[in-house]
Amino acid sequence: MPKRIKTTYPGVFYREVKRIGGKGNERVYYVLFKKDGRVIEEKAGRQYADAMTAAKAAAYRSERIEGKRQSRKQVREAKVAAKKAGEEAEASRWTFDKLWEQYKAARPDLKGLVTDENRYQLHIKPAFGHREPKDLLPLDLDRLRINLLKNKKPATVRNVMELLRRIINFGLKKQLCPGLSFTVTMPRVNNLKTEDLTPAEMQKLLEAIDKDEDPEVADLVKLALFTGMRRGELFNLQWQDVDFERGFISLRDPKGGPDQKIPLNDTARALLGTHPRTESPYVFPGRSGKRRVDVSKVVRRIRSAAGLDKSFRPLHGLRHAFASMLASSGEVDLYLLQKLLTHKSPVMTQRYAHLRDEALKRAADLAGNLIAAATKMKDAGTEERTA
Repeated sequence: MPKRIKTTYPGVFYREVKRIGGKGNERVYYVLFKKDGRVIEEKAGRQYADAMTAAKAAAYRSERIEGKRQSRKQVREAKVAAKKAGEEAEASRWTFDKLWEQYKAARPDLKGLVTDENRYQLHIKPAFGHREPKDLLPLDLDRLRINLLKNKKPATVRNVMELLRRIINFGLKKQLCPGLSFTVTMPRVNNLKTEDLTPAEMQKLLEAIDKDEDPEVADLVKLALFTGMRRGELFNLQWQDVDFERGFISLRDPKGGPDQKIPLNDTARALLGTHPRTESPYVFPGRSGKRRVDVSKVVRRIRSAAGLDKSFRPLHGLRHAFASMLASSGEVDLYLLQKLLTHKSPVMTQRYAHLRDEALKRAADLAGNLIAAATKMKDAGTEERTA
């Protein structure tokens, strides 16, 4: 231990030690004083590292004697305690990031979890990830909604806001955190768009499908038209889901509901009967026989070759075309159409009601024409007998 060297200030001395972060030595100042009958020796600080001088050490000593300053040890302990308290406080905070992880852990079988994860990571986390629901103001949600609407469709923005609301409601239901003091405003979405194809457009589409260089996706597109199956249902379709004997297709994880079955009509049966099989369990496998994840490039090419407008959604549009054909035939009521489309609610099926009404009107007009024709024949017969 280096020897003490007195200074001109009472109770202040220093020791020469090796300098930290530089060459040579530096002074480490100490103070001596009595408190509560005890002699206390404390380190005041280093010459260079702490910019300490004998005068500063003397002032430090006076403040310690008067109780105006804590010791360096007390300061360190206070910092450690504050850090620990902060960590404990942070651990008790139910931020959106923590709520989202807990939500996923509680709902591992949730359909659409991959899509929700993308929405959270892209839109919710950057804005609110480290915040708690109770800290949000209406203005915060307004900013999120307005910023999203600059580049995203209203339907996408609504899905993001709905996920945000779902996370908050989960935390409230599980008593993890308080909820909002206001209602989440959802953007209005007009998602009742339906696509239909004229006979000429249908013919051009089928020709484009048959001529496309990718027969695998061509068959997938045809099956979408023949059955009205959704994109995800087509990607999930496995050979074990096709019951040729009983005439049914089992749908795996259909949108928003449990597994369901739809009839395997003759056209779809013929298509699947000639569709090539591979070692993959999937009917339309992707790379390495795994589940397919995208066909956008091919279906856009088919749409272009058929001369269809760019607003026509290649796969979802075919689902609407399938439903429109059935509704406009007048032979399928909306209840059956709902079952074929696996809609959870008849509200979604109502978008095709006008097509069914047109079919009913045509049938009524036909009945009127038949009655009118019968009336004319009756009148003609009466005139002949009179003559």
